[in-house]
Amino acid sequence: MARFAPHPARRPAIVAGASSGIGAATAEALAALGHPVALGARRVEICETLAEKIRAEGGEAFAGRLDVSDTGSVHEFVTAAEEALGPTEILVSGAGDLEFGQAWEMDPDVFESQVRVHLVGAQRLAHRVLPGMIERQRGDFVVIGSDCAVRVRPGAGAYNAAKSGVEAFATQLRMELEGTGVRSSIVRPGQTLTGMGMQATPEVVGPLLENWVKWGFARHPQFLRPSDLAAAVTAVVSTPRGAHLVLVEVQPEAPIQNKEGA
Repeated sequence: MARFAPHPARRPAIVAGASSGIGAATAEALAALGHPVALGARRVEICETLAEKIRAEGGEAFAGRLDVSDTGSVHEFVTAAEEALGPTEILVSGAGDLEFGQAWEMDPDVFESQVRVHLVGAQRLAHRVLPGMIERQRGDFVVIGSDCAVRVRPGAGAYNAAKSGVEAFATQLRMELEGTGVRSSIVRPGQTLTGMGMQATPEVVGPLLENWVKWGFARHPQFLRPSDLAAAVTAVVSTPRGAHLVLVEVQPEAPIQNKEGA
């Protein structure tokens, strides 16, 4: 059996998309494990507030502006984060947004921008951090996928295509990184209650959900919390070296149905 040096106790982590939802919850969860966390997003002021909270609770945190659609921004953020916290041991790629609409009707520029953030943004992060991880022969690169990658939903605009691409990219990385000591993993959420897509009006969401019911997607009304996905991310990166959680799909548990007469 091959022997692997254990993870360092202190593992600097970068969380892309840390200003809200799954990213913010993941940053807090990693900090609670004792890992220094670099919080990156375009809404840097929100990241600053969360970083202050983490530091007030005894953790290490750095916050900076990160636009994953811009190569220069990615380079500057990672450089500053590593100067503040040390070489990146964990990277969580979760930046992205959702705009509802029929794929063929969506403005091509809007469609492209969604793919650029979700998919090309993940590649920019990988391009910047993976060489260092490979040199150190360890590290975790985690992408936040979606069950839309395998169960495409109508009316989700570019989101299905973007998340399908992200999961394919992470799978390709896993094969290309084999033997380097670096793990590429996917955390795949089911329906999760975050701020993503909440700008849509009831006039848009109502018919959309009816269509999803017709196609069999809405089995029950329960949603995951961002903290549920944060727990999955921490499980992935905390798995001892020598084992690899390649894909973790998290779905909301259905409400308990009372038996008749109970």
